[in-house]
Amino acid sequence: MSPRLHLWAGIVVAFCGAMSGIFVVAVNAWMNAPVGFTLVDGELTDIHPMRVFSSPAFPSQAAHMTFAAYAAVSVLAAGIHAFALLRTPGSRFHELALRITLIMAAVAVPLQLLTGDLAGKHIARDQPVKLAAAEAHFHTTQGAPLSIGGYADMEARERKLAIEIPYGLSLLAASDPHATVRGLEEFPESDWPPVNIVHFAFQIMVACGSAMFALVVWFVVAKLRKKDVTRQRLFLKACVAAAPLGMIAIEAGWTVTEVGRQPWIVHGFMRTADAVTPMPGLIVPFLTFTVLYVVLGVIVIALLRAHVFQARELG
Repeated sequence: MSPRLHLWAGIVVAFCGAMSGIFVVAVNAWMNAPVGFTLVDGELTDIHPMRVFSSPAFPSQAAHMTFAAYAAVSVLAAGIHAFALLRTPGSRFHELALRITLIMAAVAVPLQLLTGDLAGKHIARDQPVKLAAAEAHFHTTQGAPLSIGGYADMEARERKLAIEIPYGLSLLAASDPHATVRGLEEFPESDWPPVNIVHFAFQIMVACGSAMFALVVWFVVAKLRKKDVTRQRLFLKACVAAAPLGMIAIEAGWTVTEVGRQPWIVHGFMRTADAVTPMPGLIVPFLTFTVLYVVLGVIVIALLRAHVFQARELG
């Protein structure tokens, strides 16, 4: 395969991968904010499948997940090349690759945070119970603070051991420091998701995103000062340490999205308990696909490892 054909093949794969992710997120966004049908006496009528893309959750959720994917992969790749540079300083290949991945991260990470803010405002408007659970926010408050850490004391109906940023939650929810943010107390407890799971996942996601943003700021500041970060061992070690953060943030974010929607599988229309259909024999395909993906995962890791170390030797 010629270098030009290889490049175009990569572009096609990247485009198709991004579109595939967006289509999957469209379905999930519909589950969070369903549209495109009419419910009459328990029966669905006037169904419009393509309106899945008009769900109010779709724009912010699709953008947030897409930029999260680019941010996670760029930071992960930066960590791999930083690790190689720590072992073989001066490798031209890894220095160039590290700069490319950091430039991608410098674009994707801030956009991820921006779209996360937009997603937060949508959740505050259309799924306030999810936001309340994410913040372990029990009591409706005007000028609500944003919590860092802590846990939900379910018996006392209080958030404990959290550092609070004054007015932060109101700013996140409505861009107004004096806005009123509804607490869990306003909703039937039967509609609450598992509060601590959602809260811890949200905290992990925010912490990972903040650390990635700090790494990007470090890189940009060094760039403006015309300093070569590819030769700074402390920065390279920071890249290695940050490598898994994007993947962790994605998993935590999906936990917030999915667990935070409970007890609904289609928000406001169908509960998860009502959607479960008994089906014997599922253990066989489940185990088969699990083994298949484990094998594929091992192959991918082996190929990437061989590619990186071969490039290190060539570099």
